[in-house]
Amino acid sequence: MTAGELLVEGRALLTEDLEESPVRIVVRDGIICNIEDLPSNQDTLPWIIPAFFNAHTHLGDSIAMDMPSKGTLDDLVKPPDGLKHRILQSASREDLVRGMRLTLKTMVFGGTAGCADFREGGTAGVLALRAAAEGIPCTTIVFGRDGGEDIAHGLGISSARDIPGGLDELVSRARQAKRLVAFHAGEKDQEDLDLALEYEPDLLIHCTHATRPQLRRIADLGIPVVVCPRANWTFRVASSSRHPPVRHLLTLGSAVLLGTDNVMCVQPDMWREMSFLSTVYRIPARDVLRAAMLGASVFSRPSFIAEGNRANFLLIDPRISNLCLSRDIPRTLVNRAGPADIVRKVINL
Repeated sequence: MTAGELLVEGRALLTEDLEESPVRIVVRDGIICNIEDLPSNQDTLPWIIPAFFNAHTHLGDSIAMDMPSKGTLDDLVKPPDGLKHRILQSASREDLVRGMRLTLKTMVFGGTAGCADFREGGTAGVLALRAAAEGIPCTTIVFGRDGGEDIAHGLGISSARDIPGGLDELVSRARQAKRLVAFHAGEKDQEDLDLALEYEPDLLIHCTHATRPQLRRIADLGIPVVVCPRANWTFRVASSSRHPPVRHLLTLGSAVLLGTDNVMCVQPDMWREMSFLSTVYRIPARDVLRAAMLGASVFSRPSFIAEGNRANFLLIDPRISNLCLSRDIPRTLVNRAGPADIVRKVINL
């Protein structure tokens, strides 16, 4: 956190366009109040980039990290009897809170300043996450279920087909309370996506197998989509760059956010997620970076580096490694950089 005035100089990726420019950033009371241009011959300056926002996590799964398992996606994560749910139900609150807290600290170490979490366990589950997040500089947006949505930021539906009755009432209650509504949809096939779209949710997770007509409808409705490519591959619901259809989503102008999904199987490391998205899906580096940062604009406050925004950014020192040889800063950040290259975090929640 920053109080008073802070001056930072560097080669910054500015605004949502992430255009590179050597600048001096003036921060007062946590707000970027001025950005001043510097001479262009500033190759020795650190790089300044917005902090990451992990747009989809299941932090409770930390207690089941890398547990030997086999079976289908439903066997592992479908409520109420999937492997992860059985583990969560048998865990003590102390172990659950400790696991989530350690994972949040790991995320912050890697430059993540916010996340959107789907929290199982009803009201008790949401309260456990709040306890885990206390004092950690990471904005934690919570999507609850099984009653937990009543004290959370929103309602998180695992899949429209997982709730054979009562879905209308759940969504209606959330809308009346002015809470967000998010659906997992299109993860293992496209069959549950049309039903989810009938509710015009605030957010869709995965859309791994969305059809072109469904993607057009998503774009027309202006619904942001969180893609979690490493988890899709880990759970064997994707095996090519067509799933999820990231490039087509971007072509249609949809807001694409990046998330890491289940901590049980995937480390919530946005550097690894970006590199995977860039390498496997051949997405341009700036689009990848934007997806890793855009969640802050959707869920809380924009953290792109622009006057008037909150100061939530990372300083990367390329001089401590071969990053100084970079001819393209966004590509180098996406494919080569990592937590060890962060020399300072300026975080104002």
